[in-house]
Amino acid sequence: MTDLVDAPLPAPEPEPPARRGEFNAVRIGQMEVWPPVVLAPMAGVTNAPFRTLCRRYGAGLYVNQMITARALVEGHRKSLVLAAFAPDESPRSIQLYGTDPYSIGEAARLLVDGLVDGIPVDHIDMNFGCPMKKVTRHGGGAALPWKREHYRKIVRAAVKNAGDVPVTVKFRIGIDDDAITFIDAGKIAEDEGVQAVALHARTANQLYSGQADWRRITELKDAITSIPVFGNGDIWEADDALRMMRTTGCDGVTVGRGCLGRPWLFGDLAEVFEGRPVPPRPDLGQVLDGMVEHAGLLCEWMGEDHGIRDFRKHTGWYLKGFPAGGAMRARLNRVGSLAEMRELIAVLDRDIPFPEGGMRMVRGHSGSPKDVHLPAGWLDTRDDEVAIPKGAEQLVSGG
Repeated sequence: MTDLVDAPLPAPEPEPPARRGEFNAVRIGQMEVWPPVVLAPMAGVTNAPFRTLCRRYGAGLYVNQMITARALVEGHRKSLVLAAFAPDESPRSIQLYGTDPYSIGEAARLLVDGLVDGIPVDHIDMNFGCPMKKVTRHGGGAALPWKREHYRKIVRAAVKNAGDVPVTVKFRIGIDDDAITFIDAGKIAEDEGVQAVALHARTANQLYSGQADWRRITELKDAITSIPVFGNGDIWEADDALRMMRTTGCDGVTVGRGCLGRPWLFGDLAEVFEGRPVPPRPDLGQVLDGMVEHAGLLCEWMGEDHGIRDFRKHTGWYLKGFPAGGAMRARLNRVGSLAEMRELIAVLDRDIPFPEGGMRMVRGHSGSPKDVHLPAGWLDTRDDEVAIPKGAEQLVSGG
């Protein structure tokens, strides 16, 4: 019996591992991505320690969290800290957010000139998929592709100033069912020299609710013929990645919430793309060891006080489905040091098996659909000149 509030999502029929030659490495500029798996940028999560941890399980492309372009241009200290990479990290991949072509272009130029740690980035992703109110109400994120020409100018500025460094874009189906943007967004990106696109197969008003509509990924793949298409949405376990690629024809997958508290998912993905079965699920002891490793990496990176506080949000994701008890969870949410965490979890039974359906238990953002907050008159026309709302570029990096 677990102390789980919500049940696992339904599990489709199992998928066999990849056949020899069934899938190919994805070429993004000079980068070759194999297995064809990308870690989606997630605010407050995909920092250097988390990317280091995930990379230990399996290869792929691991993208830093969203950084506001204007903050980089103005030398915002917190943004530069968030943009940092591990010393041995390669490739160095980062996501930019912005609503102004000049800021985006300048930020791209600075990144390829070595603004972060004095080393050029290897890849720039662009955020046109964020559905959050603080982003869309300024015309950013998932709202921006509605304004086709403005979106084109932003993409063009990034590609031009990035030079030989590949630029990719990530977007959603649209604002809602009445304001669909993904085909136009993909075609414009392709026209402007973007090296790959990724579609989160939900609209902005869905947020992270319901089921991703993978049929839209098929439509995008049919429309985009010269660059790779990545699918995103509801990749909870390795079988989902195989199923998405087989049913939609997409070139690769982007993994978001599925790896929260389950970083070994990238190891599972590496195995199935090499034609091998998914390894046995970890027992509670192995999960606890992973928690300590993750918390330790954060403490080394940020200092123990900041690192352990940053780790608190991860504890619920790691323990999702295990019978840890409400009191233990509450204490872990207030844990103040790595030593205290080790002491707390030492009383748990390490031999408890991984919960049935534990990979498909929703972690991270959830909830129900909500109206998308937009600037006044935003939906009136699609190709008019856009006056950037005041404050649009003042968002704190990381999300």
